[in-house]
Amino acid sequence: MTDLAPTTFAIPTLETERMFLRAMRADDIEAEIAFFQTERSHSVGGPIAAPQVWRAVAGMIGHWALRGYGFWALEEKTTGAYLGRVGLWNPHPWPEPEIGWTLMAPAEGKGFAREAALAARAYAYDTLGWTTAISLILAGNTRSETLARRLGARLDGEYLHPTVGAMNIWRHPGPGQLAHPTEAAPAIRRPL
Repeated sequence: MTDLAPTTFAIPTLETERMFLRAMRADDIEAEIAFFQTERSHSVGGPIAAPQVWRAVAGMIGHWALRGYGFWALEEKTTGAYLGRVGLWNPHPWPEPEIGWTLMAPAEGKGFAREAALAARAYAYDTLGWTTAISLILAGNTRSETLARRLGARLDGEYLHPTVGAMNIWRHPGPGQLAHPTEAAPAIRRPL
């Protein structure tokens, strides 16, 4: 028998004014299951059954091990509430690395997605050295399209998603194109 070193990876916690962007936990899955039972989940491959949601969350966590980045759970500082997820995503066969977001209904319209997406983008550019990023948005998802515009992204083509069909590619400004590169730069807390 050979001694095998365990596979380990760390998911950093980012801190914004109102949230912690942290690793997903088992207690986040119930909110994800509830979300994936609604038509709101169509733009991210839903509705799907609870066992598939569990596997999807496990896949999001595993993305960190495979790529060195992934989705963070959004936790409101004042209440501890799970607000949704924002992160950096590039599974096979994605066209290139993406900044993605999914908020639970009670968190929508309060600026949480923008605040978290800015932190994720700053992490991608400042820590990972990305020079560009996209967001894939299902045509007609007006909330996400509006957020992409507010983040400075521009429509840059189309991608045929294997599950949901045609999606629009929104190109984010690169680090040198940002008017305020340090806007919403997150505080990074390393895992213990």
